[in-house]
Amino acid sequence: MLEKKEENTQEQEIIMSVMGKTRSILTMSGRFMNEAISFIVFCLLDLVDFTLCFLFKSVDMLVESECKPCYCSSSAKEAITSGGKILVSEHGGESKIVSLSSTKLQLEDISDTLYSRPSLVSEVSRLTMNEIKKFKLEDPVLHQSKRNNYSRCSSFTGNTTIVEMLQGKIGNQDVHPIPRWSDCDCKECCSWIDPSSKPTSLYVKSQYPTSGEAKENVLFIHGFISSSLFWTETLFPNFSSVAKSSYRLFAVDLLGFGNSPKPNESLYTLREHLDMIEKSVLEAHKVQSFHIVAHSLGSILALALAAKYPQSVKSITLIAPPYYPVPKGEAQPTQYVMRQMAPRRVFPPLALGSSLFFWYEHITRMICFLICKNHRLWIFLARLITRNRVRTYLLEGFFSHTHNAAWHTLHNIICGAGAKVGSYLETLKGNPNCKVTIFHGKDDLVIPTDCSYDLKKNFPSATLRVIDDKDHITIVVGRQKDFARELEEIWSSTNNNN
Repeated sequence: MLEKKEENTQEQEIIMSVMGKTRSILTMSGRFMNEAISFIVFCLLDLVDFTLCFLFKSVDMLVESECKPCYCSSSAKEAITSGGKILVSEHGGESKIVSLSSTKLQLEDISDTLYSRPSLVSEVSRLTMNEIKKFKLEDPVLHQSKRNNYSRCSSFTGNTTIVEMLQGKIGNQDVHPIPRWSDCDCKECCSWIDPSSKPTSLYVKSQYPTSGEAKENVLFIHGFISSSLFWTETLFPNFSSVAKSSYRLFAVDLLGFGNSPKPNESLYTLREHLDMIEKSVLEAHKVQSFHIVAHSLGSILALALAAKYPQSVKSITLIAPPYYPVPKGEAQPTQYVMRQMAPRRVFPPLALGSSLFFWYEHITRMICFLICKNHRLWIFLARLITRNRVRTYLLEGFFSHTHNAAWHTLHNIICGAGAKVGSYLETLKGNPNCKVTIFHGKDDLVIPTDCSYDLKKNFPSATLRVIDDKDHITIVVGRQKDFARELEEIWSSTNNNN
């Protein structure tokens, strides 16, 4: 009997060992297949994006008589506005002197992920240019002149397209051109355009107490390619009568989204987004203290705003925050965040979708052209198919933006400002009266729950609530009554503690 038991035990161990090795081999094989297929797919996407670049430039020239610079370009115009000189050094390219005239120029606000996204096409182009330059003969006198000029200017390593776009922005601060041919020009999308004045305010949907004075203010900030409808169609109708009589509620459409201005010359940096929120809400409504509720990308803006006004913010409620802590010693924090969000893999499918949005400027412009420019058609079809039984406010928020707004906000906020979230949290740690609460859907495939767990780890006083069977949208939509009660409890407890 003992011998049989020993034999059975040995057989089980052998079987477990074989199964373990088989599982390991299958995992490695799957990983290799994913890597191989991803390499092929993204090489093809690189070529598609390159082709679309040429196509869009051709149409831009035909329709608008000019080609707006893109971030895959490595050349810049020679005609530069007068002002302070800056040496711009292309990554792997030739250095050149340009001039800028602006006292408010903040190059550090611009994420380098906009112009530094390695791809097969860019690598081939770089290697080709390097080989050509080996055989290029330069005039020694001209070369000496360049060196003398370089010594008299400050340097910025990056991409001359950035400088080109900054110049366009600086030179056209008083000009707000009509939407580009690839953007929607309907009444709703262009409602902010007023020839007699500059668009200096965001669209703000506010809800004041019907009687008496408000005890406190609440600012709602939506996520990426969304709008204030995300809040006004879900939470605003479901707040209790006590909350409606106690708080002034402000839901903003971020710059470039919803009914807010969508200027073509904007670079949609963190500074620009915060400035517009300050002007449109804090200054316009004389807000002295406030609570913040933010979803997804809006969480980064919420933390940056709270770090700027640490004594004014009473509580911060973050929903699915895209927090990717940058390891110490990481030389390129913005690139690290982009790799976490968009790893250039075909599996899982969401990684493919994220990579399309982050890595391909012209593919995303084509998507915006097909979807956003024709949003009235898609909304009509949605209503027709559902026989008007489904409210389309999520689609309306999703479609109401331009490619310029989405592309720059994606990189400058999620990658650029997202890499600085750690510093915002350090500032907030100095304000023990500010209550931080994090909500995350357990089934969220857009922003993994690890982001919230990491944020909780780096900000121990925060309260984390992971909700079962909820994802990136249904964490609010579908449970708006419960979430409204939870928010009221947070605000009430914060006011009582103060």
